[in-house]
Amino acid sequence: MNDFEGRVAIVTGGASGIGLATARLLSSRGARVAALDLKPEGLPDGILGVQADVTDDLQVKSAVEAVVDRFGGLDVVVNNAGIGAIGDVTVNSDDEWLRVLDVNVVGMVRVARHAVPHLRRSTAASIVNTCSIVAWAGVQQRVLYSASKGAVYALTLAMAADHVREGIRVNCVAPGSADTPWIGRSLEQAPDPAAARAALEAFQPTGRLVTADEVASAITYLASPLSSASVGTVLAVDNGMHGLRLRPGPGLSS
Repeated sequence: MNDFEGRVAIVTGGASGIGLATARLLSSRGARVAALDLKPEGLPDGILGVQADVTDDLQVKSAVEAVVDRFGGLDVVVNNAGIGAIGDVTVNSDDEWLRVLDVNVVGMVRVARHAVPHLRRSTAASIVNTCSIVAWAGVQQRVLYSASKGAVYALTLAMAADHVREGIRVNCVAPGSADTPWIGRSLEQAPDPAAARAALEAFQPTGRLVTADEVASAITYLASPLSSASVGTVLAVDNGMHGLRLRPGPGLSS
């Protein structure tokens, strides 16, 4: 499938995890892709690495302009760069709150701010923000991260309303517990990492974590002209974690 043939895409946080999986998939489907990252190293052939810190407005502006100059335009923005945080409301310091919100929320604003003028010239413009199921599901020890992703969902809806009549679709994906480097690092901090992973997997209705490729597929669908009627949509990729209420043990047959 070459539904992105001739399209130009930016993926922030594109050098690892969900971002890298998305950059690869977009490239395989015909897009010219730039991965914006703090360390855009070791990228596959055909993906342009651009160094950019989403907390620095001048770096973001320069990075977006460099991509447009290189490829001649911009059609797709995947706002994926983000950081995690662990703790209840008593734990995270003011500095950590400001840091996480700056990366996870204002970082998306900076990228969109500089991308939208170019997207207005596209015939198939799309922005996809990476949200999280914790924007709706109360998960223990994730108060700061949850607040940031709740803001991403509200941001997505507001952006969609502002830009839909300019021909720019804005949507978001909401992953559940995904097998990403950040989750891996968090599990390694547990006293028994293997037991912690097993417990996290057992918590999932499907008995496993979401893969980066599964989230990338959802992002790519929302970015594609195939989803041209999807605007202000949130697509959950969470193994049913939020919507399902399962009894303990095996399912009951009718």
